[in-house]
Amino acid sequence: MGAYFDDKDLAHFGDLKQHNPELWGQFERYYAAAFEPGLLSKREKILIGFAVAQTSQCPFCIDSYTQQALEQGLTMEHLAEVLHAGAALKAGIALAHGLAASPAGVQRTRRSLDKALMQLRAERVATLQVNLGRICNQACRHCHVEASPSRTELMADAVVDACLSVLERHPQIATLDVTAGAPELHPRFREIVEHARHLGRSVLVRHNLTVQAEPGHGDLPDFFASRKAELVCSLPHYLAEATDRQRGPGVFAGSIRGLRALNAVGYGRGDGLPLTLVANPVGAFLPPHQEDLERDTREHLKRQHDVTFDRLIVITNMPIGRFADWLERTGQYDEYLDRLERAYNRQTLPNLMCRTLLSVGYDGRLFDCDFNQMLDLELAGRCPQTIEEFDMAALAERPIRVGEHCLGCTAGSGSSCGGALT
Repeated sequence: MGAYFDDKDLAHFGDLKQHNPELWGQFERYYAAAFEPGLLSKREKILIGFAVAQTSQCPFCIDSYTQQALEQGLTMEHLAEVLHAGAALKAGIALAHGLAASPAGVQRTRRSLDKALMQLRAERVATLQVNLGRICNQACRHCHVEASPSRTELMADAVVDACLSVLERHPQIATLDVTAGAPELHPRFREIVEHARHLGRSVLVRHNLTVQAEPGHGDLPDFFASRKAELVCSLPHYLAEATDRQRGPGVFAGSIRGLRALNAVGYGRGDGLPLTLVANPVGAFLPPHQEDLERDTREHLKRQHDVTFDRLIVITNMPIGRFADWLERTGQYDEYLDRLERAYNRQTLPNLMCRTLLSVGYDGRLFDCDFNQMLDLELAGRCPQTIEEFDMAALAERPIRVGEHCLGCTAGSGSSCGGALT
């Protein structure tokens, strides 16, 4: 191949007309009209064409507009000025795109974030949150993990062993937070819980209530009670219609059965087996006040279903994963981000979960939080990137990667895996 661009090819440019004469005719008329003198002279428009030809690097266009410029009485000095202006603009574009590789690790965002949020740093690693995978017995419409029964990603044995080794070596990590689509479906789930409890650590399980109905999991309430695991269970709303709209038909009824089974072994009755419910809005709006919703949920579940629990926390729907896809499809994404931005509360920053938590993905990579994990936003700077490289000194006060999704945690009273922040 002698050359990619051959002058002889240009003679066949018009041959494209035969494939769609109507559109070709529209293009010719539009092209001619665009270069007719108007507020700009034909000479000025030819200079613009020359600059665009140079920066887009089309040799046919460069030849054409160079010749047209010379025919208009322009000199090579004129063209040199235009060439440098175009080159400077291209250089500026390249530098602006360099923001995506900022050493501060800031996610690209369409919004101006508060400086205090942008400079956020961790304080310590008190909680190791381990995401065991994407497999789940449900496929909830709001799920930021995008979990489902068809997902196959599970934490490998080597990564599980590395997580347990970190717990053994670092007693200052007081809590193991076990999560996933449905963490109970990981083949080593029970071993992980037992090992952490043997080490004297608190174990918090983000328990999928309906998984109790899956084969081999009916004894989960007894298992949790015997290991004194703290349970955090999702129940978007105390009304069946609202919960099923978000999580699928029959999920509310299955969740009530799961809650009753937990109550039967002592959970949610103030006997040292804490049961926390998690509620989140069923739509593109902020959650209600946590205290108000807890009161209403407690009264309704007790009266209608004879179910009790210790506390309820509210979590703002994060604009990522399936919820973000839904916002985009319904044309509500920007409106929802505007709502979060207007509700920004700087007082939430000291209590953000990323300041004391480290998230481990099923593949062993490290993240500031589960939300960053789902967005594939790895740790900033020169921090260790995998659980095998765990270094407490390097991770304890690391800079936090932030982006516009962080507005979900900082809106109103704040939101975290532990509930409201203020």
